[in-house]
Amino acid sequence: MLSFLHTAESNVAAVGKLMAELAPEIPIRHHLATELLAEAVKAGTVTDAVAAGVRARLADAAAEASVVVCTCSTIGAVAEAANGTLPAPVLRIDRAMAEVAVAKGRRILVAACVASTVGPTSDLVAKVGREAGRPVDIRVVLIDGAWPKFLAGDIKGYEAAIIERLAGEKGDAEVVVLAQASMAGAAPAAERRLGLPVLTSPRLGIAAAVAAWRRAKA
Repeated sequence: MLSFLHTAESNVAAVGKLMAELAPEIPIRHHLATELLAEAVKAGTVTDAVAAGVRARLADAAAEASVVVCTCSTIGAVAEAANGTLPAPVLRIDRAMAEVAVAKGRRILVAACVASTVGPTSDLVAKVGREAGRPVDIRVVLIDGAWPKFLAGDIKGYEAAIIERLAGEKGDAEVVVLAQASMAGAAPAAERRLGLPVLTSPRLGIAAAVAAWRRAKA
C-alpha cells in the first residue's frame, strides 16, 4: 500500500489521477485531514498541536503502508521528521521539486498562497541546496488574496491571481517554485509568461514516491 496524507480535499483527486497515470498497479489509500492545514493557516505557523496531529495521522497511515507521502508543504517538515519513528518511511511530496529547483538555478523564487507554507518550503529548498553543495539565493513572494478564491472553489481566479503576481515578481529569478500542490494548475501558463522554469510538487513527488514504493517491495 502507498498511503497519502492530505490537508486539501482537491489533492485526493489530483494524486489519484497521477497515480493512475504513473503506477496504476500500486494500491493506494488517502487520509484526509483538512483541520491540520486550517489550524496552521489560522495560527500562521505549525503549532505544537498541529504537529501532534500530523504525527498521529502519519502513524495511522504507516500502520498499513509500505510508504507514506505527505502532500501538504506546510506540514512537510514535521512529516519528514517522523522518519525512524514509524513502521514505514515518510516522504514529503515537495522534496523532489526542491531537488530539481536547486539543480536548475541558484536564484530561486518561492511562491506561496498561505503564510504557513513559506517557512517550510524555503527551509526545504535551502536544506536541499546545502545537501547538494549548491548554496541558493531564495526570494519569497506571498500571494495575498489568492487563497480565499481557492477555498471558495474559484480555481480559475486562484490560478489567475498566482500568474499575475508571479509576472510582477520575476526579477532576476532563474527558477520558480510553487510551494503548494494546489498551485500546480497555474504552472504551465506561468512558465510561458515568465519564460523560465516554474516547478510544482505533485508529479515530481509522486514519481519519487512510486520509486520508493518499488524499492520497498523489491
